[in-house]
Amino acid sequence: MTIRIASFPPIISETSEILILGSVPGVRSLKAQEYYAHPQNHFWKIVFQLFGGEFTPNYAQKLDFLTDNKIALWDVIETCERKGSLDTEIRNEESSDIPALLAEFPNIKAVFCNGQKAHKNLLKMVGKDYDLPIFVLPSTSPLHTIGFEKKLEAWTLIKDYV
Repeated sequence: MTIRIASFPPIISETSEILILGSVPGVRSLKAQEYYAHPQNHFWKIVFQLFGGEFTPNYAQKLDFLTDNKIALWDVIETCERKGSLDTEIRNEESSDIPALLAEFPNIKAVFCNGQKAHKNLLKMVGKDYDLPIFVLPSTSPLHTIGFEKKLEAWTLIKDYV
């Protein structure tokens, strides 16, 4: 069954220097009302390892860790119809207002897309010649089959911007 889903509000502060964009939350994340709630998604493990933190399952502490490390988080899709959690099942999508968010938070130095879908949607919004660097990183989803170490290695690029 296809249902209409909505993303979460952005996690961002005046001190944020990078923005990480996903596509739209998966079923487990929607149920938990938490970004990257699927236990096999590598997002939180990568972020904690990159910035030398001790992983915690506590969501509030995860969000504090992002803020402490100048990381903002949001999704490129505000609402859409989707069956399951696959990006390929997304239909009738409406975009989040990423340009307005970036205008409101001028300390953002670079944007990192968590996977190809986020990257493709962002480029539709802002174009290839946007005034901030935009990078596409391997998806942290458990469906993206490259191993954790390769994902972690690619994601180290973030550290050049904070």
